[in-house]
Amino acid sequence: MSPEIILTTFLAGMLYVLIPGPATLAALSLSATDGRAACVRFLGCHLVGDLMWSAAAILAIVGVSQLGPALFDTLGLICGLYLIYLGINALRSPSAGNTRSIKNPWRSGLLFGLTNPKAYPFALTMFTAVFSRFDEAMSLSHVFPLVAAAFSGFLVATGFVVLWTGLPITRKLFLRYGRWITRATGLVFIAFGAKSIVDAVNGFRARATI
Repeated sequence: MSPEIILTTFLAGMLYVLIPGPATLAALSLSATDGRAACVRFLGCHLVGDLMWSAAAILAIVGVSQLGPALFDTLGLICGLYLIYLGINALRSPSAGNTRSIKNPWRSGLLFGLTNPKAYPFALTMFTAVFSRFDEAMSLSHVFPLVAAAFSGFLVATGFVVLWTGLPITRKLFLRYGRWITRATGLVFIAFGAKSIVDAVNGFRARATI
């Protein structure tokens, strides 16, 4: 296996983590209010889901496994309801000094990672685009090094997220405007959650009419 495909997969893994989403907002809130240690706990558990979905995507690309749409619709309902719950908590936060919508970083990070219905389709699309340039990647024997390269990218990108969200200027801005940032985060969570639920319901309906 060429170093080029390993490097490309590594960079794709970084991009996978660095594209902003609800988990990034949660990491920002945790770093600003509870410090980098809480953010590390959240993102560390979130990596479990990242690893699982990226491995599933790579296995699917090499033709080893295919996951059915019903699984993602179910995950969409679960994730959507959980995000709406977190969003409501954020909107109900009484003051900038009490901005925590994530009360248990370990549990929340794991739930965010494992129940993200967009993780597998996104990973599948991204890694398909990467591997289409390399015929040598389409082999079961290459799954482990490819997953390891992607996971290494996850780790480096996670380090960047922990770094910038924990910077003094970031924490200062968040704590100064924490009430509004938290409420905006809550609205984003609710929007993401509602979209996940709508997509899941539409998926169930589409299969029911077939």
